[in-house]
Amino acid sequence: MKAIIMAGGDGTRLRPLTHAVNKHLLPVYDRPVIYYAVEKVVEAGIDRIMLVTSPEYVGSFVRLLGSGKDFISKRTGSQIQIVYGIQNTASGIAYGLHIAADYIGKESCLLYLGDNIFEDSLAPYVTSFKTGATVFLKKVPDPERFGVATLNKNGRVVAIEEKPEHPKSDLAVLGAYLYDNTVFDTVRDQPLSDRGELEISYVNSKFIEQGTLTAHTLTKRWFDIGTPDALLEAANYMKERKHHAK
Repeated sequence: MKAIIMAGGDGTRLRPLTHAVNKHLLPVYDRPVIYYAVEKVVEAGIDRIMLVTSPEYVGSFVRLLGSGKDFISKRTGSQIQIVYGIQNTASGIAYGLHIAADYIGKESCLLYLGDNIFEDSLAPYVTSFKTGATVFLKKVPDPERFGVATLNKNGRVVAIEEKPEHPKSDLAVLGAYLYDNTVFDTVRDQPLSDRGELEISYVNSKFIEQGTLTAHTLTKRWFDIGTPDALLEAANYMKERKHHAK
């Protein structure tokens, strides 16, 4: 399995911090946001990563991460591999699948949003993944900010709505997705949404229709670094966790 880390976006809710700096390069306590994403992917046992970002920031990521020299593969014990994909327009999360299609080839992939910080390990889900799609859910107080999952009485996801004005549940779909190789057939003919983007909720809905989408509800801390408050909360939490670990 390979990974795609999405590190584009305008970071509008973090302005003026993001007028000159990509939000994934902002500090969360003692390291940039993107470090947490790469570390989580490597912890899950994946050592081949494409990082997708905009042209104006790719140089900053290359200077910071290079080809992966600071990260050691759990699988091989040697340096991981990071390559870079360019997203010229803000065309939605699913557009990252288009960009990375040739890199992923015939393998499965983990699509990871680089501004998400997970405390839960994704390793068990990566290890056991075989086919279809897997999403991760968490109860949140403000589901209207996220994709929101609706479950049936058997606990299966029957619908995912992107940033609904009136959410049907409090279960947010988090920024990590596992897909088998059929996902590239789905995105190949995907239409643009009313927002002019390739929505990841559309991709997930296709797997729901096929009955091949699995969902896991996570219980530990999770941060979506999209606002100044979230950035500060994550930094304070990471500081406390590191000090308690000493």
